[in-house]
Amino acid sequence: MIRVRKNNERGHANHGWLDIWHTFSFADYVDPEQMGVSVLLVINEDRVQPGQGFPTHGHRDMEIVSYVLDGALEHKDSMGNGSVIRSGDVQRMSAGTGVRHSEYNASKNELVHFLQIWILPDRANHVPGYEQVQVPAAELNGRLRAIASPDGREGSVTIHQDAVIYATKLNNGAAVSHALAPGRLAYLHVARGMVVVNGQALTAGDGARVEQEGTISLKEGRNAEVLLFDLPLE
Repeated sequence: MIRVRKNNERGHANHGWLDIWHTFSFADYVDPEQMGVSVLLVINEDRVQPGQGFPTHGHRDMEIVSYVLDGALEHKDSMGNGSVIRSGDVQRMSAGTGVRHSEYNASKNELVHFLQIWILPDRANHVPGYEQVQVPAAELNGRLRAIASPDGREGSVTIHQDAVIYATKLNNGAAVSHALAPGRLAYLHVARGMVVVNGQALTAGDGARVEQEGTISLKEGRNAEVLLFDLPLE
């Protein structure tokens, strides 16, 4: 079973400095039918104007993963971390018992476009942590590459949850498949382009909940970049 959520069905807000699309309920966007999938609570697609960003604010008991599509995002937090996250980088911040951070567009003239993902941890009160990795584009081309996982497989960032986030880039008709184990479901988010998922065409911003399918097949329709979340059943 595949349940598609089209890009224009998402919540949307344009604050001038920030243009944001919410796949699931977040902040002022509340839809009782869209409260997340399994332990995946948030996929926000953010476009932040040059020199603008999110001032220091706090989180706790959440695994926060940022995936930069274009531009550069400057991060600072109360753990003493300071870094710039660029296209191809993946960042994980485990908020745990509490952390404060800020996120700004590091450029004075270019937009930063990124996905912010929130996953519920396996328990409360983990020690806060930070991790950042660079994923070479060649490792995404024509294959599903883990970018976040509970065991750090393939050099992915490590999250405190039995969930795996894969990324892939598909061009020139390339195809990949993913076996969905019993007791698991998947959620797909199309970051760019167009992809055919088990016969259904999805375009940038579309999402799809997949369960009871056994195998998920993705075939490129046009310069596709896709995230696949392998999650425990709810």
